[in-house]
Amino acid sequence: MAKQMKLAAYFNPTGHHVASWRHPRAQRDANVNIEHYVEIAKTAERAKFDMIFLADGNATREAHMDAISRSVQFIAHFEPLTLLSALAMVTKNIGLTATASTTYQEPYNLARKFASLDHISHGRAGWNLVTSGQTAEAANFGRDGVLDHAERYGRAREFAKVVQGLWDSWDDDAFVRDVDSGLYFDPEKMHYLDHKGPHFKVRGPLNVPRPIQGYPVMVQAGASDEGRELAAEFAEAIFSPHLTIPDAKAYFNDVKGRMQRYGRDPDHLKILPGLSVVVAESDDKAAEDFDRLQSLIHPIVGREILSTMLGGIDLSPYPLDEPLPDPLPPTKSSKGHFDSIVAMARRENLTIRELGARCAGARGKNSIHGSPKKVADYMEEWFSNQACDGFCVLPPYIPGQHDDFCNMVIPELQKRGVFRKEYEGATLRENLGLPRPPSRYARQRAAE
Repeated sequence: MAKQMKLAAYFNPTGHHVASWRHPRAQRDANVNIEHYVEIAKTAERAKFDMIFLADGNATREAHMDAISRSVQFIAHFEPLTLLSALAMVTKNIGLTATASTTYQEPYNLARKFASLDHISHGRAGWNLVTSGQTAEAANFGRDGVLDHAERYGRAREFAKVVQGLWDSWDDDAFVRDVDSGLYFDPEKMHYLDHKGPHFKVRGPLNVPRPIQGYPVMVQAGASDEGRELAAEFAEAIFSPHLTIPDAKAYFNDVKGRMQRYGRDPDHLKILPGLSVVVAESDDKAAEDFDRLQSLIHPIVGREILSTMLGGIDLSPYPLDEPLPDPLPPTKSSKGHFDSIVAMARRENLTIRELGARCAGARGKNSIHGSPKKVADYMEEWFSNQACDGFCVLPPYIPGQHDDFCNMVIPELQKRGVFRKEYEGATLRENLGLPRPPSRYARQRAAE
């Protein structure tokens, strides 16, 4: 069988577009509507998506009140692991991936939660590892500011190693549950981690059996040099921010090339750029729907979203109908997002108003609107040019555009033979084509 795309469905409550909640085909109370999530999860599973992905943060997003009071994203919504545990009960095959920070959690707590989700879902859990760089998050955990970039990533690397070590606390066959002998688990198959490092001291063992998948699938989104290195060492899927095939190919080759130093197979990392899609029966109808969505963006909202994506640069002193200042003030923005947005602004000579609307709509991610054929052509071009292994699909409003993508674009991709018609396996690893990692203790015994 020819290589096929991998697809993640990104579920922001009402959709990825900043004005999503105002669209008549959006669920306005989606942030606290479990029935809404059940329906869109079932739709994604019928379409054979690899996984659901829930982004998250540890604070209500900070911005000018005139802007955030008109917004729905990252304001108030379900905690993702709780939500995914509920969705595990109404789905069977689709992966369940949630964001969790290495900065504001302890490895033991996080390892326990994701191991539990993996058992509850029978092997469909995924962890999107983030390092949290927002000052609003720091304030919720008694800190005066965020850790610097290098320290966050140093902590994240050790954090991931500790979590994987805790997932290996029990051998796969440790729990014998022998009624006749009265032996519940084999003592030789329980392991203490006894980790001591610069950031963490963790004894173990984890009080959850080894996950169904060995390790839940590790997901990451780093574009900086530290982020790429972390991805090369640990990640099995990456949600990348690139807007052009050349930029995406360069990232694809760079990150996969780094995997060799960790003894990893490049095919065991799936790179999935974000793609916001408005699809309709014709290009004209899709353009009409896209323009309608864009018209719902208030200019203050657009400017504030742009400011946030550029690392908190205050754009209020600059005229809305002039280009970005050159040079821009220093920023702590994610390098991938910052470079992509500034390059797009310079390349197309966009004003702050235009760039704000562009970024607020797709929030810095790639976007396309058109017929099913046009969308599928675009996706296939990226995929066939090895700019990606698939996509993280960002419906601009939900359920409307999520339903349309599943009903229009998925069949077109299946007809071309670039996307599955049935799931290959029962676990997220099996469907992504990833190996199940053996326990470190099993590897040690095999080596001996």
